[in-house]
Amino acid sequence: MKSLGRAAGSSSVGAAAYRAGERIRDERTGRTYDHSDRKDVLHKEIMLPNQFAADEMSWARDRSNLWNRAESAEVRSDARTAREYMVALPAELSPQARIDLVRGFSRELVERYRFALDIAIHAPRNYRDSDPRNFHAHLLATTRELTPTGLGAKTALEWSDTHRRRMGLGSAVGELLYVREHWATAANTALAQEHINARIDHRTLKAQGIDREPKPHIPHAAFEMERHGYRSVVAERIRAQYQARVEARLQRAAQHEQPVAATKSLADKAKDFALRWFRYWQAQEQAEPESPRQPAKESIQSDRQAREVQPKSREALQNESVQRRVRSRRPQQDAQSKRPQDLAKESALRWAAKYGQQAKSSRDIAMESAMRWKERYGQVDSDSSRDIAMESAMRWKERYGQETQESPEAATKQSAPGRRHQEAQARAREQSDPASTSPSRTRDRGLDLSL
Repeated sequence: MKSLGRAAGSSSVGAAAYRAGERIRDERTGRTYDHSDRKDVLHKEIMLPNQFAADEMSWARDRSNLWNRAESAEVRSDARTAREYMVALPAELSPQARIDLVRGFSRELVERYRFALDIAIHAPRNYRDSDPRNFHAHLLATTRELTPTGLGAKTALEWSDTHRRRMGLGSAVGELLYVREHWATAANTALAQEHINARIDHRTLKAQGIDREPKPHIPHAAFEMERHGYRSVVAERIRAQYQARVEARLQRAAQHEQPVAATKSLADKAKDFALRWFRYWQAQEQAEPESPRQPAKESIQSDRQAREVQPKSREALQNESVQRRVRSRRPQQDAQSKRPQDLAKESALRWAAKYGQQAKSSRDIAMESAMRWKERYGQVDSDSSRDIAMESAMRWKERYGQETQESPEAATKQSAPGRRHQEAQARAREQSDPASTSPSRTRDRGLDLSL
């Protein structure tokens, strides 16, 4: 459905002459439209409402007089003078069935809107790239209601949406949807009466559930250019855009058909990996030639099948994780629960096991410690090993507050890094005050430093 108006330079007189294949003069502009040479007009007539059947309506049945009155009834420079319905007729119908279909459909429009309707049925044109099934009809309607004396007020179809709501009517778009649905019903009824299985549907492809891109509409000017052998950039761009939409739709359909991978648990992934590994080695074994090691391979294969990973529940996986954390923390907990004496004893035993120390007395261990001290720090050999050992014990007591009654075995349980740190601090104190660690001052304190 489209409208014809002066704003677009259209003339209802010229439109009627072209569709009916006649020669008509426009009295308002003085222009004559001659299309009398058309050979594709199969049927034409003017249909009026039934209420004027008994009246003398010869002025309205004359095509030239009707459309010149339609032009003279409008005074605005942008007035709408006609409205056209264009319908595609089923090619499966016979010529008379097509005429009856158009007449029945037009009658309901005329009675609904009370306008005059100029009907013209065209046959398919015989030119390059034309469709031999293109039987169609042009229904040219006046925009004003018909009266016995002329054209009256605008039809309800021409009212604005505001005026239609005020009168209790729906929007103008609803009228177009009504006409489309009515045409589909009328065409399917005609096909059924002719015992033809084909049917038409007025709904969009999306509403019908059909996933297909609608064919593009080529403007009339571009279509005529290509029909006469010229290149139309507009038509080429429209076809390229249509092809891009088709390819995008196919890609979306392919992505939609791809199965969505379900999220697998850790146990399912482990099982899948084990199965793939087993199939890989099974294929390798089948591909290898027979050899004396074949029985061994069969044994390995049977063992592998026996050790196939079984899926575990979430609770089992959580329990295993907790057990691993407990095992990793157990050595630290055991170490914290032991006494310092036990830890020192274990350290001494590990030292003896690593370096092959033999069981020695406390006196021998103290003397070895004193000799190592002398060898490392260059002490003057003015004191005996007993004096050096006594000084070492004094330094130990001064730093850690150990009782003099402790045996040197406890001192030897200290690790090697601790001894080195203590020896370095003692040497620093000797350099600052050598007399503080002399044997004479040690003896003056009255301490029992015997080893």
